[in-house]
Amino acid sequence: MPSPIPVERFLPRDLSPSIDLRPCSSPLELSRSKPGAFLSRRPAAAPRLPPRLAWCSIDWEQVRVLEPLGSGGFGSVYRATYRGQTVALKKVKRCSKNRLASRQSFWGELNAACLRHPHVVRVLAASACCPGDPGSPGTIIMEYAGNSTLHQRIYGRGPPLEKDCCVRYARHVADGLCFLHRGGVVHLDLKPANVLLAPGDLCKIGDFGCSQRLRDAEDGENPCCTQLRHLGGTYTHRAPELLRGQPVTAKADIYSYAVTVWQMVTRELPYTGDRQCVLYAVVAYDLRPEVGQLFHGTEAGRALGDIVQNCWLPRPEDRPSAEQLLQRLGFFSVPGTLLHLFWLRIEKSPPPGSADSEWLTPSQSQSVLDELIKSDSFLVAIGSFQKALQPTVAMIS
Repeated sequence: MPSPIPVERFLPRDLSPSIDLRPCSSPLELSRSKPGAFLSRRPAAAPRLPPRLAWCSIDWEQVRVLEPLGSGGFGSVYRATYRGQTVALKKVKRCSKNRLASRQSFWGELNAACLRHPHVVRVLAASACCPGDPGSPGTIIMEYAGNSTLHQRIYGRGPPLEKDCCVRYARHVADGLCFLHRGGVVHLDLKPANVLLAPGDLCKIGDFGCSQRLRDAEDGENPCCTQLRHLGGTYTHRAPELLRGQPVTAKADIYSYAVTVWQMVTRELPYTGDRQCVLYAVVAYDLRPEVGQLFHGTEAGRALGDIVQNCWLPRPEDRPSAEQLLQRLGFFSVPGTLLHLFWLRIEKSPPPGSADSEWLTPSQSQSVLDELIKSDSFLVAIGSFQKALQPTVAMIS
């Protein structure tokens, strides 16, 4: 029986790492190099960015490297200061085995250069060179969102994530995806290790090295890329249509999102065993991680289970969009939070019969409210919040 996966889809392990390898924009493995070593000298003639990115060219006189944060397959990340602001500086490595993939990793990162969203890591500046390393494809300066990732939070020594926390994180990631897809960008490597946990317990999508821009559809259908530029990403989270060599669409991110949410709830790794056997089973037999009892104990767990199973359906057109996910999660989680804030504003105390530990302090509530106002899910949930508010107003009056 012929394989459903084209032969060229079986990648060398250095181009399709397992999930325990850390990507360079979400570092977990400390680098051994000395801070500032690659800024020892400035290049004589620096390559220039294209005109559309001229606004974000790096002013090297304003760069000060502080310490290494980590490294991965395509780059090293340092904590630094730029124009007096603490930032994350990423140096893209030369890849002797695949120089094209290394260059495309740099340009993929710049797909997020013009994007501004609370749940997407912001690119502040970039340069198509790296002082001290003339063979490097470039350097990128990003906002510093800390060095903690969702991968660390899930698989660390701390307690498992509560279901309500899973819903909140899932909403953050869906909000970021919704924004990216509206802007015509598909991430193509969404996984817990590429989601940073910023101060305030906010999830931010990072590491755009595998990302692509979607072409506008001329026939009214979903925009897509006609072919892959390179075969990066993580095989455990890669959508089956990409393994078949089909065009890239935003629904590939939705599949990866499902596996990521599954990891949040179960605290397990998606697959074990031989990689190529897993790839074959995912494509030919619709193999998916098991949705067990952890998804059935609470209302939040059941909602997440339904979302996961809908998001990793085999046919891309059957999966929900990021906007539909945001509506589902907004309806499920935001009205309760807004109702909570309403009580704190009116009564300055929890509603009768509720546990004090389940309610935020006024200062915490303000932080949550500020976050919601910045998020698309705030507007999505207004209608359902009005319905939820009616019995509360009646009870107060």
